[in-house]
Amino acid sequence: MKVIKVNELPFVNTGWGIKGKPIIDMPEIGIVNLFMEPGEKVTSHMTSVDVLFQVAEGKGAITIGGETQIVEAGDIVVSPLQIPHALEANQNCVFSVYVIKTPNPQKSAVK
Repeated sequence: MKVIKVNELPFVNTGWGIKGKPIIDMPEIGIVNLFMEPGEKVTSHMTSVDVLFQVAEGKGAITIGGETQIVEAGDIVVSPLQIPHALEANQNCVFSVYVIKTPNPQKSAVK
């Protein structure tokens, strides 16, 4: 059994300029924990794979296609492949989100 202690993983700068913790990087799945400061944004973009957003802490907005929802800790949002999505942290709190991509576009043949 492999136990990943997320709280002990180091932060890196993501391509979006947001702090993140790479957690799993396998062909079948890629997981990154984004840690967004109040007001930080990930601009709208599309991926070639399905993405799940699991909110771990805080509150923010997730936009999928043309629909925006306010989400908070415990919520999971599904973003189908090739549909634009974006994230924005609430102005009053941090926003910690697990970004789960399956399959992992960095490791799989899906591009």
